[in-house]
Amino acid sequence: MPGEIDFLRELIAIPSVSGEETAVAVFIEETTRRWGLEVVRNANSVQIEVRGWGAGPTLAFASHLDVVPPGAGWTRDPFNPIIEGTRLYGRGSGDAKASVAAMLYAAKDLMDTGGIDAGRLLVILGYGEETKNTTMGAAVEAAGEIDAAVIGEPTGLDFAIAQRGLMMVDLVAQGDQRHAAYASGEDGFTNSVQVLSGDLLKLDNLFASRSHPVLGRAMATATMLEAGISRNITPPVARAVLDVRSTPDWSHEELAQELRTALTSDVIVTSRRLVPCETPSGSRLLATASLLRPAAAHFGSPTCSDWVFFRDFDAIKCGPGTSRRSHTADEYVDIPEVTAARGFYGQLARAYLWGH
Repeated sequence: MPGEIDFLRELIAIPSVSGEETAVAVFIEETTRRWGLEVVRNANSVQIEVRGWGAGPTLAFASHLDVVPPGAGWTRDPFNPIIEGTRLYGRGSGDAKASVAAMLYAAKDLMDTGGIDAGRLLVILGYGEETKNTTMGAAVEAAGEIDAAVIGEPTGLDFAIAQRGLMMVDLVAQGDQRHAAYASGEDGFTNSVQVLSGDLLKLDNLFASRSHPVLGRAMATATMLEAGISRNITPPVARAVLDVRSTPDWSHEELAQELRTALTSDVIVTSRRLVPCETPSGSRLLATASLLRPAAAHFGSPTCSDWVFFRDFDAIKCGPGTSRRSHTADEYVDIPEVTAARGFYGQLARAYLWGH
């Protein structure tokens, strides 16, 4: 098997559920140091650097070391990676250890073939991306100046040129508590469940005034409901949790105001940090990547990632694997795709850094 595949199997075999990344981080630190790469491991990330001989731009390859818990439904040991045909099975095989392995081997290839003439390549591997405790923000701040970034997530090696943001909202509807036998609207009675239900029915038609050319409309989806004291008492409060997937056409403040204008329930924003991202117009990184992979599709990603911490840079999201297989039982990645990613990342680093 190619080196990146054997390395990926070793990464999968080290369980690294969010919050438990130390063992895999130490393994990467020790392995890349043996390769002769410059590596620093700290509380925020493992960072590998390949320096050019002269001044030039900085290109970052970024991904994460944590995985979600295996969950139920596996027919294989999630941390005993096995190969069946062209598939490599295991938790994190696609999301996102395939990107990690390909990026690290691309950095190794650069060093093994004489390094780079100018600029620098950074590989930044963060922790906790699958939770709200991601360390990538701190890692980026500590990395110094960055000109462009590739976010390693499963995209089938197509290019995500925009990414939805995420705003979490609590809808709280107020009503009257009384015996259900006397639940009548004749005396001004308000049923909180009916108020909330009416608001939820309005969600599909919200945010229609703006449509992003790649991502489409922003959308709000109810994901949790809570109401009720007893089966024969009308609830004084009914609550819903909304998952609002934003686009660059809206700020999160504008989306919250749109909800408040359209709905009767109280709108309480509980999280707004994951803002949407998009590749800037005229991106040199995207132009360079497209020359190397002219058949790659350009698309808008519905899922959030650490791209949010690179939103002010020229950036794309691209990696081996398929996003829909992330977090599933019997997760797998296609081996040829990982090998192709190794070659693509290396070619992209050379072309971008040498063509500045």
